[in-house]
Amino acid sequence: MPHFGRRFVPLALFASCVLAAGCSEVNSTIDKAQACLEAPKIVTDLIAEVSKLTNDPQALDKALDDAATKLNGVADEAANTTIKEASDNLATTLTGITVKDANDAVDAVQKVGTDGAAYVEKIAQACS
Repeated sequence: MPHFGRRFVPLALFASCVLAAGCSEVNSTIDKAQACLEAPKIVTDLIAEVSKLTNDPQALDKALDDAATKLNGVADEAANTTIKEASDNLATTLTGITVKDANDAVDAVQKVGTDGAAYVEKIAQACS
């Protein structure tokens, strides 16, 4: 019987390697699907939020920084290069926006709307 068990050890090792490789591919697909759901939601929520904050520059600035942090998180976890790069780029853009007064707030809302729409479109293409 010990001889019989030794014959299946290599087979069991091979099967576990195949399963592990398959699982990593599944995890990659799940990561992409998750990023495809999370990334546009972050931006659409931000667009909705900033339009309400034009009279509160500090809150607007904080909302931009919070969204940038979330997008950096998506970028760090994204298995898809397009999603990663787009999320990194928009996060950098959002971090670079400084809102000190009402005029800055209006400019920020316009920039977030324009750049956010382009981002969502890019993510949609990467996820299709």
